[in-house]
Amino acid sequence: MSWPQRLLAVFFMAAGALHFLRPRMYEQIVPDYLPAHHELVLASGAAEIAGAVLVVFPRTRRIGGLWLVATLVAVFPANVHMALTPERYASIAPGLLWARLPLQGLLIWWALRATRPLARLQDPRRNLNAA
Repeated sequence: MSWPQRLLAVFFMAAGALHFLRPRMYEQIVPDYLPAHHELVLASGAAEIAGAVLVVFPRTRRIGGLWLVATLVAVFPANVHMALTPERYASIAPGLLWARLPLQGLLIWWALRATRPLARLQDPRRNLNAA
């Protein structure tokens, strides 16, 4: 397991655990138009933990990366909601709320890059003499 994969797994394990340890904090950022805020927070936390566990094992690593990407896409509306309603988050500078949006793209890139199949990482010129 590479360091980017380890860090990815630890990052999402911790992020997912926080959904269970501090659910009220996350419930506040769920857009008003969505129902069942508490349940959505727990589901997104469980999804992050599941993705982290999938990344740990080589056989499930790629699906784990794709799972995390899907999770990040699913929670993106919460980040947009925060940026569009900064008055609800007075303790966070509005610029930081907007900075979260491209950060989500960076996390998606990291999940895809860290979990891509090894065959794509190898130089195809290495295998020329093998045939």
